[in-house]
This record gives sequence, structure tokens and C-alpha cells, in this order.
Amino acid sequence: MGEHHWAHLRKCLVCGHVSCCDSSPRRHATAHFEATGHPVMRSAEPGESWRWCYIHEAMG
Repeated sequence: MGEHHWAHLRKCLVCGHVSCCDSSPRRHATAHFEATGHPVMRSAEPGESWRWCYIHEAMG
């Protein structure tokens, strides 16, 4: 997409879709939640195991 700013990857725990975090200009992980209603993402970065729930705005 012509982006030069690499962001961290997030994985949807409902369907497995992988997208970029909110630090990226296009915020694909949030866009995925808004389009599908799938509320929980996890970090897809090596060594990270946290999760984020868009509905509760909470990390776990």
C-alpha cells in the first residue's frame, strides 16, 4: 500500500485475520473489529502474549 511506516501485527482471536495495529496510519486491526464485530485481538509479535478487547477497552 505504499506505506513506509511498519507497525506491529495483531491477530483476531475469532477468525485469525492478521492486521496492523493502531500505530499504523490505516489502523487495520480496529477497522477489522468495526467491520466484523470481532472484539478480541492478540499481539502477533514474537515474545508478546497480551490480548485486547475492543468492547471492554481492556488488556488481558
